[in-house]
Amino acid sequence: MRIGLYPGTFDPVTLGHVDIIQRGMALVDRLVIGVAINRDKGPLFSLEERVAMVEAECAPIIAKTGGEIIVHPFENLLIDCARDVGASIILRGLRAVADFEYEFQMVGMNRALDASIETVFMMADARRQAIASKLVKEIARLGGDVSKFVTPPVVEALKRKYG
Repeated sequence: MRIGLYPGTFDPVTLGHVDIIQRGMALVDRLVIGVAINRDKGPLFSLEERVAMVEAECAPIIAKTGGEIIVHPFENLLIDCARDVGASIILRGLRAVADFEYEFQMVGMNRALDASIETVFMMADARRQAIASKLVKEIARLGGDVSKFVTPPVVEALKRKYG
């Protein structure tokens, strides 16, 4: 069984994330969505809220593909999380060159820690390349319309946070 790990903070989960999840399902038998606790980022949504949002967004994908998706919170090293869930692939989405520079460094470090786990990059769909959770939160905080970037349940969750 080929297991992939798609890690992120998902604060909040965006249509860009959903696109990578959908396309990533074609590469693996089981996709583990690793929701990073990452206290340094100071997430808007609690871990429980982020896990629930990702699970809700994955439910229709599971129903459509019949694939297996597991949402797994983690706070340890990414490579250790990959080992914990039995992943042989780490799936990463790229939006722009700036993402690649950071990810390139991460791949080098992860390969030094465990060369048996491969990283696969997926370019974001052209319609989704500008979407970043940080920008979505900023737009929502300032009262802008984020419905082009996230699903209706996430729009509502953002409205509850920013009132």
